[in-house]
Amino acid sequence: MADTQFDVLTIGNAIVDVIAPIEPGFLEREGLNEGIMHLVDAERSAYLYDRMPAEKRQISGGSAANTAAGVASFGGRAAFVGKVAADDLGEVFAHDLRELGVHYRVHRLEDGPATARSMILISPGGERTMNTYLGACHQLTTADIKEEEIGAAAVTYMEGYLWDPVEAKKAFVVAAHFAHKHERATSFTLSDPFCVNRFRDEFLDLMRSKTIDYVFANIEEVKALYQTADLHVAVQGIARDCELAAVTMGEQGAMAIHNGEIVTVPAYPVSEVVDATGAGDLFASGFLLALARERDLKTALAAGCLAASEVISHIGARPLRELYEMAQEHDLEV
Repeated sequence: MADTQFDVLTIGNAIVDVIAPIEPGFLEREGLNEGIMHLVDAERSAYLYDRMPAEKRQISGGSAANTAAGVASFGGRAAFVGKVAADDLGEVFAHDLRELGVHYRVHRLEDGPATARSMILISPGGERTMNTYLGACHQLTTADIKEEEIGAAAVTYMEGYLWDPVEAKKAFVVAAHFAHKHERATSFTLSDPFCVNRFRDEFLDLMRSKTIDYVFANIEEVKALYQTADLHVAVQGIARDCELAAVTMGEQGAMAIHNGEIVTVPAYPVSEVVDATGAGDLFASGFLLALARERDLKTALAAGCLAASEVISHIGARPLRELYEMAQEHDLEV
């Protein structure tokens, strides 16, 4: 779209990830369920940090911020809205986005909780278990949502994790209002089955009220949304409730559901799944950028799967290779 400043603007929790591989038995000892995002307080966060292996890595993250990073890696114009504190980790986060070329102009929190961090424990099979202290990112308010930024983006994308704090929920709705006022698309990700189970009715209302145009989910999330073990039933439900849905299916690839039509693409093969962190975030980056550039659904799905394949092949939730180069290698015009 020629009249936009940004292809994709994302809104979400601004988090610094602390990532480390763990030995078998670690999760059981600490009472953690594998593959789930656990919310923790500052004390629990410090406890887990101390018990993580010494070889931990510190990388800026947060679901929607990772998506913005993926858009930029594809050569797209990305913006991010999320709250950090005026502390060292907040500076790390802001610096990392600037280095990627992502527009980020949110005022930092001067008095209040520290910048959020997530302890990400990587099991031997690549599954990740997150333990997240939300800190400053829960201080996002409507004051951080700028109409001129939202109106300048072809599509605004938000994460389901935002639906927890009351003020962030208001910010989410205001952003959707601004997008539609400027005739822009809105989208969000269901984020996590834990998130869906808590806010199922509200998420369905966001879709049915047309507050949200496009929905992203994985198989477990979409099943949770419709309280069914049958993927076909869940797909029928989401087809009724939203304009466009994209469902990731791991090694089976991904599908898009639009106007009663289902489009599927296979996954790109990877030699080894090292770390599944960020796979859904990066899928969204390719899919959304392709939509913003008015590509067809098959291209959008392929771009999403390509980005996901890159990020699961190494530790960390942001691409190490430039995604636009990978797209060129696969003759994919994103």
